[in-house]
Amino acid sequence: MDIVCNFPAVSILLCLFGGIISSGLKQMAARIINAVLILTVIVLSATTFVYTLATGSSFVYVMGRFPAPWGNEIRAGMLETFMATFFGIIMLLSLLGGEKKLHDEVEEDKIFLYYVLNDLLLSSLLALVYTNDLFTAYVFIEINTIAACGLIMIRQNGRTIEAAVRYMIMSLLGSGMILLSICLLYDITGHLLMSNIKETIVSISHYDTYYIPLTVAIALICVGLAIKSALFPFHSWLPDAYGYSTVSSAAILSSLVSKGYIFLLIKIFYRVIGIEIIRDSKIINILFIFGLAGMIFGSLSAMKEGDIRRMIAFSSVAQIGYIYMGFGLGTQVAMIASIFHILTHAATKSLLFISAIGLTEVSGGSRHFNEATGSGYRNKIAGIGFTVGSLSMVGLPAFAGFISKILFAQAALKNTHKMLPVLIVLGISTILNAIYFLKTVIRIYTPVETSLYKPLTIKKQKLYSFVIALFIIINFFLGLMSTRVIDWITMGLEMFS
Repeated sequence: MDIVCNFPAVSILLCLFGGIISSGLKQMAARIINAVLILTVIVLSATTFVYTLATGSSFVYVMGRFPAPWGNEIRAGMLETFMATFFGIIMLLSLLGGEKKLHDEVEEDKIFLYYVLNDLLLSSLLALVYTNDLFTAYVFIEINTIAACGLIMIRQNGRTIEAAVRYMIMSLLGSGMILLSICLLYDITGHLLMSNIKETIVSISHYDTYYIPLTVAIALICVGLAIKSALFPFHSWLPDAYGYSTVSSAAILSSLVSKGYIFLLIKIFYRVIGIEIIRDSKIINILFIFGLAGMIFGSLSAMKEGDIRRMIAFSSVAQIGYIYMGFGLGTQVAMIASIFHILTHAATKSLLFISAIGLTEVSGGSRHFNEATGSGYRNKIAGIGFTVGSLSMVGLPAFAGFISKILFAQAALKNTHKMLPVLIVLGISTILNAIYFLKTVIRIYTPVETSLYKPLTIKKQKLYSFVIALFIIINFFLGLMSTRVIDWITMGLEMFS
């Protein structure tokens, strides 16, 4: 086995032990370890991605001495390694973008804990991406939940504590459903490794045995992960969690945590149950309806918000609806569109949250629209970043969001039964996105005669400006180099099978 095949396991273990070690260190040491770990993960994941791209196949890494079906496995292909690299880059930029506000938002003696939680969160995300064992996935789901809850409530005020409690209650409900589903699958198949479960399910599906318990298991795991990823109508915890946590936490929660659960659901569709059985179960029709509803109601809620952070948070409900709507179409083209939108949303939503904090900083700390008037002039790089993110979410050409919406429209045209509702809702959602995002862009670029707030130049915030510039580059890369990214996603899905 080539040495590169060790990199996924090394990445997970490095972050896990990094979090443990950082818990006994001071703030600066924990920060340095966190930055080094993320950079290492990016390098290792990118190297593994290039390796899978060159070999054209995935590989399995056996943890310990015991092979399947008793041992634990990691499976890495082109899609997993690309997603791990992308997640690492977004996490690093999100942390750097919110660095200047962290000391204002978190008590000094708890900042080291913030980096510990990020180490554990990254470890769990990598494990969800790479693991080939269903119970291991459940263990890291819980680690992910606890770390995310900590990131919400580390900024201790009434709203964040309430948001963290609500998030924990909803997440535990989802976790309970996932655990019940895993128990049912283990009872039916006698296996916990994903590939072994799929082999057994394929064999028993020909005889139409265990149809009801298998359908129940599929429903439980879909609903459980839908709750944890804030699919409408299970999104009640999301606005406060994203709106009142630290800016880095909001960027990470919206762009990475929910996407880790969604990526695990994609793995379950392909590697555990089988995409054909998923289509036959009709569960995707429910996800389809919830996805369409989320696209509309998430946008309507965002339109009514007067708080810029909560508006961005409600927008996430709509964007997650896009992803599940793609699942509901049940075709390969739609799945590619959903995966591409995971990338689009991760890059764009982080950009919006990071840009928004720059706008509020030159508006007296206020997050209300009235105070934000002219803030795009007072903090030019934040205004540019927010404008780029907004245009991407609306779906203008050359931006990442445009490619996502084109892919969803193409997928709808290949499904005659669901084509009309998808195209109608896609059009309505785009109009609603334009109303609340472009309204905000117009507001921040509306000139004011006199301002009580001092402007911030790029020279005074070099790191922040650098982060915004990189987010913009990523957005244009997804928009202008989409053909190559789509090819990688397509090849990665073929390796899934």
